[in-house]
Amino acid sequence: MGTATAADPHPSFLADKDAKVFVAGHRGLVGSAVLRRLLSLGFTSVVVRTHAELDLTRQADVEAFFAAERPRYVVLAAAKVGGIHANSTFPADFIAANLQIQTNVVDAALRCGSVRKLLFLGSSCIYPKFAPQPITESALLSGPLEPTNEWYAVAKIAGIKMCQAYRIQHGLDAVSAMPTNLYGPHDNFHPENSHVLPALIRRFHEAKACDAPEVVVWGSGSPLREFLHVDDLADAVIFLMDQYSGLEHVNVGSGSEVTIKELAELVKEVVGFQGKLVWDSSKPDGTPRKLMDSSKIQGMGWKPKIALKEGLVETYKWYVENVVSDKK
Repeated sequence: MGTATAADPHPSFLADKDAKVFVAGHRGLVGSAVLRRLLSLGFTSVVVRTHAELDLTRQADVEAFFAAERPRYVVLAAAKVGGIHANSTFPADFIAANLQIQTNVVDAALRCGSVRKLLFLGSSCIYPKFAPQPITESALLSGPLEPTNEWYAVAKIAGIKMCQAYRIQHGLDAVSAMPTNLYGPHDNFHPENSHVLPALIRRFHEAKACDAPEVVVWGSGSPLREFLHVDDLADAVIFLMDQYSGLEHVNVGSGSEVTIKELAELVKEVVGFQGKLVWDSSKPDGTPRKLMDSSKIQGMGWKPKIALKEGLVETYKWYVENVVSDKK
Protein backbone atom coordinates (compact mmCIF):
# COMPACT_ATOMS: atom_id res chain seq x y z
CA MET A 1 0.00 0.00 0.00
CA GLY A 2 3.09 2.22 0.42
CA THR A 3 2.92 5.98 0.62
CA ALA A 4 0.09 8.36 -0.29
CA THR A 5 -1.09 8.68 -3.90
CA ALA A 6 -3.52 11.02 -5.66
CA ALA A 7 -6.22 8.32 -5.50
CA ASP A 8 -5.56 7.67 -1.79
CA PRO A 9 -4.34 10.85 -0.06
CA HIS A 10 -3.51 9.00 3.17
CA PRO A 11 -0.25 7.09 3.67
CA SER A 12 -0.56 3.46 4.74
CA PHE A 13 -0.23 2.68 8.44
CA LEU A 14 3.36 1.44 8.06
CA ALA A 15 4.30 4.58 6.13
CA ASP A 16 2.83 6.82 8.85
CA LYS A 17 5.20 6.13 11.75
CA ASP A 18 5.15 9.69 13.12
CA ALA A 19 1.37 9.57 13.65
CA LYS A 20 -0.12 9.16 17.12
CA VAL A 21 -1.14 5.57 17.85
CA PHE A 22 -3.18 4.92 21.00
CA VAL A 23 -2.74 1.40 22.38
CA ALA A 24 -5.53 0.78 24.90
CA GLY A 25 -4.60 -1.95 27.38
CA HIS A 26 -0.82 -1.72 26.91
CA ARG A 27 -0.04 -3.62 30.13
CA GLY A 28 -1.93 -6.78 29.18
CA LEU A 29 -0.73 -9.82 27.25
CA VAL A 30 -1.89 -8.47 23.87
CA GLY A 31 -1.43 -4.73 24.39
CA SER A 32 2.14 -5.10 25.66
CA ALA A 33 3.05 -7.18 22.57
CA VAL A 34 1.48 -4.61 20.22
CA LEU A 35 3.38 -1.84 22.01
CA ARG A 36 6.69 -3.74 21.67
CA ARG A 37 6.04 -4.33 17.98
CA LEU A 38 5.16 -0.69 17.22
CA LEU A 39 8.30 0.58 18.99
CA SER A 40 10.51 -1.99 17.23
CA LEU A 41 9.09 -0.84 13.87
CA GLY A 42 10.05 2.76 14.63
CA PHE A 43 6.69 4.33 15.51
CA THR A 44 7.62 7.55 17.32
CA SER A 45 4.36 8.70 18.90
CA VAL A 46 2.71 5.75 20.67
CA VAL A 47 0.29 6.94 23.35
CA VAL A 48 -0.51 4.78 26.39
CA ARG A 49 -2.35 5.27 29.68
CA THR A 50 -2.50 3.05 32.75
CA HIS A 51 -5.88 2.23 34.27
CA ALA A 52 -5.08 4.66 37.10
CA GLU A 53 -4.44 7.44 34.55
CA LEU A 54 -7.48 6.71 32.38
CA ASP A 55 -10.45 4.54 33.33
CA LEU A 56 -11.90 3.45 29.98
CA THR A 57 -15.25 2.61 31.58
CA ARG A 58 -15.84 6.34 32.27
CA GLN A 59 -17.27 7.97 29.16
CA ALA A 60 -16.45 11.61 30.02
CA ASP A 61 -12.82 10.74 30.79
CA VAL A 62 -12.42 8.81 27.52
CA GLU A 63 -13.95 11.66 25.49
CA ALA A 64 -11.66 14.20 27.20
CA PHE A 65 -8.61 12.01 26.49
CA PHE A 66 -9.45 11.66 22.78
CA ALA A 67 -10.20 15.38 22.45
CA ALA A 68 -6.84 16.27 24.03
CA GLU A 69 -4.61 13.63 22.38
CA ARG A 70 -6.35 13.32 18.97
CA PRO A 71 -4.75 9.99 17.94
CA ARG A 72 -4.75 8.98 14.28
CA TYR A 73 -4.82 5.23 14.98
CA VAL A 74 -6.33 3.17 17.80
CA VAL A 75 -5.63 -0.43 18.83
CA LEU A 76 -8.28 -1.50 21.33
CA ALA A 77 -6.68 -4.32 23.33
CA ALA A 78 -8.15 -3.28 26.70
CA ALA A 79 -10.67 -5.67 28.23
CA LYS A 80 -11.77 -7.18 31.52
CA VAL A 81 -10.64 -10.80 31.23
CA GLY A 82 -10.67 -13.87 33.49
CA GLY A 83 -11.13 -17.60 33.62
CA ILE A 84 -14.29 -19.69 34.03
CA HIS A 85 -14.46 -19.11 37.81
CA ALA A 86 -14.22 -15.31 37.50
CA ASN A 87 -16.78 -15.23 34.67
CA SER A 88 -19.30 -17.27 36.63
CA THR A 89 -18.74 -15.35 39.90
CA PHE A 90 -18.79 -11.82 38.47
CA PRO A 91 -20.99 -11.95 35.32
CA ALA A 92 -22.21 -8.36 35.72
CA ASP A 93 -18.64 -7.03 35.89
CA PHE A 94 -17.63 -8.89 32.74
CA ILE A 95 -20.53 -7.80 30.57
CA ALA A 96 -20.74 -4.21 31.88
CA ALA A 97 -17.02 -3.31 31.91
CA ASN A 98 -16.37 -4.71 28.43
CA LEU A 99 -19.44 -3.05 26.91
CA GLN A 100 -18.45 0.26 28.53
CA ILE A 101 -14.81 0.11 27.35
CA GLN A 102 -15.75 -0.72 23.75
CA THR A 103 -18.61 1.77 23.52
CA ASN A 104 -16.61 4.62 25.02
CA VAL A 105 -13.48 4.08 22.91
CA VAL A 106 -15.20 3.46 19.55
CA ASP A 107 -17.62 6.36 20.00
CA ALA A 108 -14.90 8.78 21.16
CA ALA A 109 -12.73 7.69 18.21
CA LEU A 110 -15.52 8.80 15.88
CA ARG A 111 -16.40 12.00 17.74
CA CYS A 112 -12.87 13.38 18.08
CA GLY A 113 -12.54 13.47 14.28
CA SER A 114 -8.84 12.59 14.14
CA VAL A 115 -8.98 8.77 14.05
CA ARG A 116 -8.25 7.28 10.64
CA LYS A 117 -8.39 3.63 11.70
CA LEU A 118 -9.35 1.55 14.74
CA LEU A 119 -8.72 -2.14 15.37
CA PHE A 120 -10.80 -3.98 17.96
CA LEU A 121 -9.50 -7.21 19.47
CA GLY A 122 -11.94 -9.93 20.38
CA SER A 123 -11.54 -13.58 21.31
CA SER A 124 -12.30 -17.02 19.90
CA CYS A 125 -14.96 -17.46 22.64
CA ILE A 126 -17.34 -15.40 20.46
CA TYR A 127 -18.09 -18.55 18.48
CA PRO A 128 -20.85 -21.08 19.25
CA LYS A 129 -19.93 -23.93 21.60
CA PHE A 130 -20.57 -26.52 18.88
CA ALA A 131 -19.31 -24.58 15.86
CA PRO A 132 -18.03 -26.81 13.03
CA GLN A 133 -14.22 -27.19 13.07
CA PRO A 134 -12.11 -25.44 11.94
CA ILE A 135 -14.19 -22.37 12.90
CA THR A 136 -14.72 -19.86 10.09
CA GLU A 137 -15.69 -16.21 10.56
CA SER A 138 -19.20 -17.03 9.24
CA ALA A 139 -19.87 -19.24 12.30
CA LEU A 140 -20.55 -16.09 14.37
CA LEU A 141 -24.10 -16.07 15.81
CA SER A 142 -24.91 -19.46 14.23
CA GLY A 143 -25.61 -21.20 17.56
CA PRO A 144 -25.56 -20.95 21.38
CA LEU A 145 -22.37 -19.88 23.18
CA GLU A 146 -20.35 -21.72 25.81
CA PRO A 147 -22.41 -20.84 28.96
CA THR A 148 -19.37 -20.44 31.24
CA ASN A 149 -18.12 -17.29 29.53
CA GLU A 150 -21.14 -15.98 27.65
CA TRP A 151 -21.07 -12.62 29.49
CA TYR A 152 -17.63 -11.85 28.08
CA ALA A 153 -18.47 -13.36 24.68
CA VAL A 154 -21.69 -11.34 24.27
CA ALA A 155 -19.77 -8.13 25.02
CA LYS A 156 -17.10 -9.04 22.44
CA ILE A 157 -19.76 -9.85 19.83
CA ALA A 158 -21.32 -6.44 20.54
CA GLY A 159 -17.87 -4.90 19.94
CA ILE A 160 -17.65 -6.52 16.49
CA LYS A 161 -21.17 -5.35 15.65
CA MET A 162 -20.42 -1.84 16.91
CA CYS A 163 -17.37 -1.57 14.63
CA GLN A 164 -19.54 -2.74 11.72
CA ALA A 165 -22.35 -0.32 12.57
CA TYR A 166 -20.00 2.67 12.89
CA ARG A 167 -18.45 1.74 9.53
CA ILE A 168 -21.88 1.46 7.83
CA GLN A 169 -23.46 4.58 9.36
CA HIS A 170 -20.49 6.88 9.91
CA GLY A 171 -17.74 5.59 7.61
CA LEU A 172 -15.38 4.89 10.53
CA ASP A 173 -12.62 2.53 9.38
CA ALA A 174 -13.04 0.12 12.29
CA VAL A 175 -11.91 -3.50 11.89
CA SER A 176 -11.98 -6.47 14.26
CA ALA A 177 -9.51 -9.31 14.82
CA MET A 178 -10.34 -12.54 16.68
CA PRO A 179 -7.25 -14.33 18.01
CA THR A 180 -7.07 -17.98 19.03
CA ASN A 181 -5.57 -19.12 22.38
CA LEU A 182 -2.59 -16.86 23.08
CA TYR A 183 0.54 -17.27 25.17
CA GLY A 184 3.77 -15.40 25.78
CA PRO A 185 5.38 -12.73 28.01
CA HIS A 186 2.97 -10.93 30.40
CA ASP A 187 0.57 -13.89 30.44
CA ASN A 188 -1.41 -14.62 33.60
CA PHE A 189 0.30 -17.38 35.61
CA HIS A 190 -2.08 -17.20 38.59
CA PRO A 191 -2.56 -20.64 40.21
CA GLU A 192 -6.38 -20.41 40.26
CA ASN A 193 -7.47 -18.53 37.13
CA SER A 194 -4.83 -18.96 34.43
CA HIS A 195 -5.34 -20.76 31.12
CA VAL A 196 -3.98 -24.23 30.34
CA LEU A 197 -0.56 -23.31 28.94
CA PRO A 198 0.64 -20.87 31.65
CA ALA A 199 -0.89 -23.19 34.27
CA LEU A 200 1.22 -26.09 32.97
CA ILE A 201 4.39 -23.94 32.96
CA ARG A 202 3.79 -22.93 36.57
CA ARG A 203 2.96 -26.45 37.76
CA PHE A 204 5.98 -28.08 36.13
CA HIS A 205 8.27 -25.32 37.39
CA GLU A 206 7.00 -25.63 40.97
CA ALA A 207 7.26 -29.44 40.81
CA LYS A 208 10.86 -29.13 39.57
CA ALA A 209 11.70 -26.58 42.28
CA CYS A 210 10.57 -28.91 45.09
CA ASP A 211 11.73 -32.21 43.47
CA ALA A 212 8.18 -33.57 43.27
CA PRO A 213 8.04 -37.15 41.89
CA GLU A 214 5.10 -36.46 39.57
CA VAL A 215 2.72 -33.88 38.11
CA VAL A 216 -0.93 -34.88 37.75
CA VAL A 217 -2.86 -33.28 34.88
CA TRP A 218 -6.63 -33.45 34.49
CA GLY A 219 -8.26 -35.48 31.73
CA SER A 220 -6.95 -37.91 29.14
CA GLY A 221 -4.73 -35.43 27.27
CA SER A 222 -6.57 -36.13 24.01
CA PRO A 223 -8.29 -32.74 23.31
CA LEU A 224 -6.77 -30.73 20.47
CA ARG A 225 -5.93 -27.07 20.94
CA GLU A 226 -4.40 -24.27 18.88
CA PHE A 227 -1.90 -21.78 20.31
CA LEU A 228 -0.49 -18.56 18.91
CA HIS A 229 2.44 -16.64 20.36
CA VAL A 230 1.33 -13.13 21.27
CA ASP A 231 4.19 -11.61 19.23
CA ASP A 232 2.72 -13.30 16.15
CA LEU A 233 -0.65 -11.74 17.01
CA ALA A 234 1.02 -8.31 17.35
CA ASP A 235 2.51 -8.83 13.89
CA ALA A 236 -0.98 -9.67 12.56
CA VAL A 237 -2.44 -6.54 14.19
CA ILE A 238 0.12 -4.35 12.38
CA PHE A 239 -0.60 -6.25 9.14
CA LEU A 240 -4.37 -5.68 9.44
CA MET A 241 -3.94 -2.01 10.38
CA ASP A 242 -1.92 -1.62 7.18
CA GLN A 243 -3.70 -3.95 4.76
CA TYR A 244 -7.32 -4.64 5.80
CA SER A 245 -10.36 -2.43 5.66
CA GLY A 246 -13.40 -4.70 5.58
CA LEU A 247 -16.71 -5.17 7.37
CA GLU A 248 -16.17 -8.77 8.50
CA HIS A 249 -14.00 -9.65 11.50
CA VAL A 250 -10.82 -11.64 10.83
CA ASN A 251 -9.64 -14.81 12.60
CA VAL A 252 -5.99 -14.88 13.66
CA GLY A 253 -4.64 -18.34 14.50
CA SER A 254 -1.55 -20.47 14.05
CA GLY A 255 -3.42 -23.05 11.98
CA SER A 256 -1.64 -25.90 13.79
CA GLU A 257 -3.04 -28.13 16.51
CA VAL A 258 -1.47 -29.95 19.42
CA THR A 259 -3.03 -32.42 21.87
CA ILE A 260 -3.02 -31.40 25.54
CA LYS A 261 -0.81 -34.49 26.09
CA GLU A 262 1.76 -33.29 23.52
CA LEU A 263 1.59 -29.80 25.02
CA ALA A 264 2.19 -31.08 28.56
CA GLU A 265 5.14 -33.21 27.43
CA LEU A 266 6.64 -30.23 25.59
CA VAL A 267 6.26 -27.96 28.64
CA LYS A 268 7.79 -30.70 30.83
CA GLU A 269 10.78 -30.84 28.48
CA VAL A 270 11.21 -27.05 28.26
CA VAL A 271 10.98 -26.61 32.04
CA GLY A 272 13.32 -29.54 32.63
CA PHE A 273 11.07 -31.48 35.04
CA GLN A 274 12.52 -34.99 35.50
CA GLY A 275 9.57 -36.63 37.28
CA LYS A 276 6.53 -38.45 35.93
CA LEU A 277 3.57 -36.98 34.06
CA VAL A 278 0.31 -38.62 35.27
CA TRP A 279 -3.11 -38.23 33.64
CA ASP A 280 -6.22 -38.23 35.85
CA SER A 281 -8.78 -39.49 33.34
CA SER A 282 -11.57 -39.35 35.96
CA LYS A 283 -11.51 -35.55 35.42
CA PRO A 284 -13.28 -33.91 32.43
CA ASP A 285 -11.52 -33.21 29.13
CA GLY A 286 -13.51 -30.20 27.92
CA THR A 287 -14.16 -29.53 24.22
CA PRO A 288 -12.50 -32.26 22.09
CA ARG A 289 -11.25 -29.85 19.43
CA LYS A 290 -11.00 -26.08 19.03
CA LEU A 291 -9.31 -24.76 15.90
CA MET A 292 -9.90 -21.50 14.08
CA ASP A 293 -9.91 -21.24 10.30
CA SER A 294 -7.36 -18.48 9.57
CA SER A 295 -7.39 -18.90 5.79
CA LYS A 296 -8.80 -15.38 5.33
CA ILE A 297 -5.79 -13.57 6.83
CA GLN A 298 -3.34 -16.11 5.41
CA GLY A 299 -4.89 -15.49 1.99
CA MET A 300 -4.04 -11.79 2.44
CA GLY A 301 -0.38 -12.73 2.91
CA TRP A 302 0.12 -13.00 6.68
CA LYS A 303 1.38 -16.11 8.45
CA PRO A 304 2.77 -16.84 11.93
CA LYS A 305 6.51 -17.22 12.41
CA ILE A 306 7.06 -18.54 15.95
CA ALA A 307 7.04 -22.34 16.42
CA LEU A 308 5.41 -23.62 19.61
CA LYS A 309 8.59 -25.00 21.20
CA GLU A 310 10.56 -21.83 20.42
CA GLY A 311 7.75 -19.72 21.92
CA LEU A 312 7.55 -21.92 25.02
CA VAL A 313 11.29 -21.61 25.67
CA GLU A 314 11.03 -17.82 25.53
CA THR A 315 7.84 -17.72 27.63
CA TYR A 316 9.36 -19.95 30.32
CA LYS A 317 12.44 -17.71 30.44
CA TRP A 318 10.16 -14.68 30.92
CA TYR A 319 8.22 -16.52 33.66
CA VAL A 320 11.41 -17.37 35.57
CA GLU A 321 12.83 -13.84 35.25
CA ASN A 322 9.62 -11.92 35.99
CA VAL A 323 7.15 -14.06 37.95
CA VAL A 324 9.41 -16.39 39.93
CA SER A 325 12.06 -13.75 40.74
CA ASP A 326 9.33 -11.29 41.87
CA LYS A 327 8.17 -13.79 44.51
CA LYS A 328 11.63 -14.09 46.07
